Amino acid sequence: MQSSEYPRLFLLIFPAAIIFIAFFAVPMARLAVVGTTGEEGYAAYLSMATTPRHFESMVATVLLSFGVTITALIISTIAGLFLVRNSFFGRETLISMLTFPLAFPGVVIGFMVILLAGRQGLVGTITNALSGDKLVFAYSMAGLFIGYLYFSIPRVILTIMAAAEKLDTSLEEAAQSLGASPWRVVCDVILPALKPGLIASGAICFATSMGAFGTAFTLATNIDVLPMTIYTEFTLNANIAGAASLSIILGLVTWVALFVARSLSGSSVAASA
Repeated sequence: MQSSEYPRLFLLIFPAAIIFIAFFAVPMARLAVVGTTGEEGYAAYLSMATTPRHFESMVATVLLSFGVTITALIISTIAGLFLVRNSFFGRETLISMLTFPLAFPGVVIGFMVILLAGRQGLVGTITNALSGDKLVFAYSMAGLFIGYLYFSIPRVILTIMAAAEKLDTSLEEAAQSLGASPWRVVCDVILPALKPGLIASGAICFATSMGAFGTAFTLATNIDVLPMTIYTEFTLNANIAGAASLSIILGLVTWVALFVARSLSGSSVAASA
């Protein structure tokens, strides 16, 4: 690289560096320092292992996010492949409706879950009319799962559809001509080709579910996920240091998930190139 190119490269990267430092590096460093200002000091970062409520909250959040991610990938892969390979009246409208939840904040999605499965919701009304017992699950992990799934599917399906449009159908035809069953074609041809998109969209889905707050806040009657635990420590317990340390831990977990997914996705792309 010639020395004359350094000033131009510096000018190109300078705006991004300023934004990164001002809106990410400095706030995260400040948050990390605040996490050590409590009575426990640096031991606050071990509270995830030493405090049962924090540990249970983390486990519940990870399991919920993982379940939402797997379910969203299954639904979005099937729907995305169908929408890419079939043309029918109303297709564009259907795609728009599937991606419409991207316009809603978490509070609105939580309210919609309440209207569906709350005490006065549609599910409760129908089950009460059929059996005399009202089914209410909006204010539990099941309700939160529905809410997270609702805003996760649009994020996943767009990536899957973009990847599915690049699939080489001749490979599927060749596999079928060699006697492969439809299931083998899916497992050996389609899914490997979609692997980078599945990993990338799954990682985004997982990270979004780990940190989602609005929906959990709306439905937080019997829900104890990590964002709600951080909110409780900060507002009700005035434990600013504890909330900061938990926030750093939550950020590290989601960052690791994104980093691993990026590594796997990159290696997959390189291998298929």
